[in-house]
Amino acid sequence: MIRIDHINKKFKKLIALNDINAQFEKGQVISLIGPNGSGKTTLIKSILGMVKPGSGKIFFNNEPINGDPSYRSQIGYMPQIGRYPDNMKVGQLFKMLRNIRNVPEDKIDEELVEKFGLKQIFEKPMRTLSGGTRQKVSAALAFLFDPDVLILDEPTAGLDPLSSEILKEKILKEKAKNKLILITSHILSDLDELTTHIMYLQEGKLEFFKEIEQLREETGEIKLGKAIARIMKGEKFNNEWIDRMFVLKDTPGEIKDEKKIY
Repeated sequence: MIRIDHINKKFKKLIALNDINAQFEKGQVISLIGPNGSGKTTLIKSILGMVKPGSGKIFFNNEPINGDPSYRSQIGYMPQIGRYPDNMKVGQLFKMLRNIRNVPEDKIDEELVEKFGLKQIFEKPMRTLSGGTRQKVSAALAFLFDPDVLILDEPTAGLDPLSSEILKEKILKEKAKNKLILITSHILSDLDELTTHIMYLQEGKLEFFKEIEQLREETGEIKLGKAIARIMKGEKFNNEWIDRMFVLKDTPGEIKDEKKIY
């Protein structure tokens, strides 16, 4: 469904992506992980056409994207930080996007709008919303038009535990519909029940891309964080970063420290 063919990208002297090759198919939930600065966001923005690679090509349904934005109508994108017009009301934002997309009513998915209680704040300007509420708006917009592909960048960041579980349940529902879902997250425990494949980037390079069951079989670990830590032991990667991630989630008293290290 999405093919990445020898993608390279530099920002001045910084190599953000270094000869990335991958094939993503329907029914896969791909966890794109790696330390900050590993190239995850650049790869996502390249798929979305927001960043133009220096070389290589990206194909969507066997067609090169080549600056034609029409394929984006099949993608629901949830950014890590949603940026919206400050004075626009929440309800106006949803109405505007529905008018722009002009999607039939039977293709509108308002499940998250309802479960997050967003209709109750439709009259509030976006500037008045907390970070967590903005995140709920971003999530609802990503799923709103029932897209075939979902790209979710740190989807649970800033969400309270209940909202995080609501979102994960929604992702599982979309997974059951055989959609392609690409997720980035530093909270690896959030990905355990969602993921089918792991794509690990380090300093712009693709270090491995494999099925999660293969990863578990190779490491003997069930939890994703511990499996990755085990497979990377003794190699050149920043194992302290990986170890710290699953320790934070396994030790509730330390979770508050998570933001300090990323």
